[in-house]
Amino acid sequence: MQTIRIKTASTPGTQRARPGPGRDLSPLLAGAATAVAGIGALLALTGSGSSLRGPLTLFFLLTAPAAAIAAALRGLDPFGRVLVSVAGAVVLDMLVAQGMLAVHRWSVSGGLLAVTAFSSLVLLLVLVRRRGRTARRQGS
Repeated sequence: MQTIRIKTASTPGTQRARPGPGRDLSPLLAGAATAVAGIGALLALTGSGSSLRGPLTLFFLLTAPAAAIAAALRGLDPFGRVLVSVAGAVVLDMLVAQGMLAVHRWSVSGGLLAVTAFSSLVLLLVLVRRRGRTARRQGS
């Protein structure tokens, strides 16, 4: 069997942007997800009676730790990274709820603050680790 190779007209070093809509939507979607999650946390912390409070708060409780865990797992392939980060987010939410129930200190705002603190701490540690690697590479 013979392999047929198709030659492209582009020269090395030049890249053409993909034509059509939807070529750079990932930053836009990330920003929209952050806004939705932030609104969910805000609705829950203020005790709003909105019907969107439950779904948006659940969205926040899943995406905040999942984004932090996904940032720490840079070496995995995308599907594995998503799977592990969502599973880690569910585990973290359950551990926070179980810990708060065990010490008889359950509150919605306390749970949200604990999950937010953990997610922020993980993101901060990832940023510090990356800066350290960058500084070592530049210093060598």
